[in-house]
Amino acid sequence: MNKKSNWSQYLPGLMIAVFAAGLSMVLGKAVPILGSSLFAILCGILLNASQVLPQTSRSGLSYSGKKLLQYSIILMGLTLSFQKVTKLGLSSLIVSLPTISIAFLSAFAVGYLLKAPKILTALVGMGTAICGGSAIAAASPVLEADENDIALSMSTIFFFNILAVFLFPFFGHLLAMTNQQFGFWAGTAINDTSSVVAAAFSYSKEAGEIATVVKLTRALMIIPICFGMLGLKLLGRSKQDREGKQVKLSKIVPWFIFYFLLASLVTSFGWFPSSWIPFCKWLSQYLMAMALVGIGSQVSIQAFRKQGVAPLLIGLVAWVAVSISSLLLQYFLGI
Repeated sequence: MNKKSNWSQYLPGLMIAVFAAGLSMVLGKAVPILGSSLFAILCGILLNASQVLPQTSRSGLSYSGKKLLQYSIILMGLTLSFQKVTKLGLSSLIVSLPTISIAFLSAFAVGYLLKAPKILTALVGMGTAICGGSAIAAASPVLEADENDIALSMSTIFFFNILAVFLFPFFGHLLAMTNQQFGFWAGTAINDTSSVVAAAFSYSKEAGEIATVVKLTRALMIIPICFGMLGLKLLGRSKQDREGKQVKLSKIVPWFIFYFLLASLVTSFGWFPSSWIPFCKWLSQYLMAMALVGIGSQVSIQAFRKQGVAPLLIGLVAWVAVSISSLLLQYFLGI
């Protein structure tokens, strides 16, 4: 009974996401230079701004934004060989690791100059360095962040995610970047996985696949960084405080990435029928579009107006530093 009532509360939002995603797929085919991902997130933003969304649709749209993106990425794993995934992932570390350090250093430098709260600065740095909202959600219990810091850091990262979706493809075409170059750039320099997907797939399908793998490899850095933060925090506490502090592993580890790798392994061993791969590609793209509609529907202009200048400046400097350093690293490494 409980499960039925839960699904019934998701249904209105899911139906809106299905319709808007279908429209986005059609528009994406009509205007391939923009792609369905860009239209999907724009549909969500416009639906929210028009204030026509019924309150009953919010939970379903939120579910689309959080869960369907993960499912679409797992499905994508069935369309990629494990060799390609591991090769791309490992080769991206030479760009990802330095840019993660640059993101943290620039965030803390600006936070120090602006005398911003340390936890807020750390959360914005974490979101920029690793994978946006997912990294903030993972780090929040470790840092014992309050709701205000979480909300401010989330809205800051979200603001630059939306900007990236529109700006990155424009600059990619302006700089005449190859699919691989753009995939590496988007995967290392755009904050959130959803925005990486939206920006990179609007550039090209190949760039989208590359960027997703690069981003997922980067997202795995959540685990050592969160445990490192936890260790440093506990070092300064008494034994009693340490025993009282518990952080759930499920809050830190992005398990869907391991399912993505498992799906890729299944395909590589020939256990998944090759005749099903085209359908999986289509379904993965459709679920991505549904997820991006849900994410776009959460964009609130009022929320951005309410937040102070400090988190936006921290996020801006860190984001620009990562974007430029990623391009420079690719240039000097000949990627």
